[in-house]
Amino acid sequence: MAVPDSPASAEHAGPALSIGLVASARYPLREPFAGGLEAHTWQLATGLRKRGHDVTVFGGTGSDPALRVRAMPVLPALSAQARRDVSMPADYFIAEHHAYLGLMLDLGATGVCDVVHNNSLHYLPVAMASTLSAPVLTTLHTPPTPWLESAVRLRSPGHTRFAAVSAHTAQQWSSLVPAITVVRNGVELDQWVPGAGGGSPVWFGRLVPEKGPELAIHAARAAGTGLRLAGPRPDAEYFRREIEPLLGGDVEYLGHLSHRELVHLVGSARVAVVSPRWEEPYGLVVAEALACGTPVAGFARGALPEVLDAHCGVLAPPDDVPGLAAAIIRAASLDRGAARHRAETTCSVDRMVDEYVRLYRELSS
Repeated sequence: MAVPDSPASAEHAGPALSIGLVASARYPLREPFAGGLEAHTWQLATGLRKRGHDVTVFGGTGSDPALRVRAMPVLPALSAQARRDVSMPADYFIAEHHAYLGLMLDLGATGVCDVVHNNSLHYLPVAMASTLSAPVLTTLHTPPTPWLESAVRLRSPGHTRFAAVSAHTAQQWSSLVPAITVVRNGVELDQWVPGAGGGSPVWFGRLVPEKGPELAIHAARAAGTGLRLAGPRPDAEYFRREIEPLLGGDVEYLGHLSHRELVHLVGSARVAVVSPRWEEPYGLVVAEALACGTPVAGFARGALPEVLDAHCGVLAPPDDVPGLAAAIIRAASLDRGAARHRAETTCSVDRMVDEYVRLYRELSS
């Protein structure tokens, strides 16, 4: 059963902590971010350091030099015999397996942290938590996945504690992990700043099938508002087949923007459209839009009903394109100040960092 998140509080008193922050091995932690997980990890590490904590980030190669990431082990070239094996998995899978296996073995040998925060989606930090002298906090960013669920089932309860990015996600894991602390992802309110609004709606994020950008385009056209899209295109075939034919006229794709460009774009829009086709565990783009003072129109799926309220967003039934078109029109009349206020009270990095520091102290005491 999920434990509700507690209200934001001031920095918890106590000495500085040594924190090992385990990030994604597949994508570097740098702008423009590959996705919300990478942006979230960057914000968390930066927020913890601002409070004086000693944070070692373990992540992918090519990350932001300012973040001082310690790169995980890189898989050397496999032998010809290994590659000929009929059970040879995809290259990315074995590369990630090697990276996290090497990391956990190194952490087990050195034992230099007060607490290890597993902010990745990989199963090995959970499966190998009992090999570390430091306690491990794992944040659940997604619904159960096969490999991670297997590791959670076989975990050593005395070595691992769990947080989840929303009550919705905590509930999805509740049969396996009865006690989960909800810590919503935060955005840096000094970086995601309010804009004037008034421009055509915006959709931003990874252009992949589960995010449903084509549904947002159809809804915006039905609403007569047009749409501007921005974000990476990790699935080139999907983009070519489903998105490119819909572009033109009042619908345009602006590319994978830098942080500064994205803040300007989102702040200039009168509405941010969020159209998940899956049970969105949190929806960082929702928090980012609210911080820019931009109301949200979206599908009532996953954690979106938790993050939004009637003052800052309008939700339509999942996959209901006409309903989303109506939501876009209604959201355009919402108060931008109310959207920003929602971000300040529920989605700030300060709130997120304070909650994690409290958990670190409990684990390391």
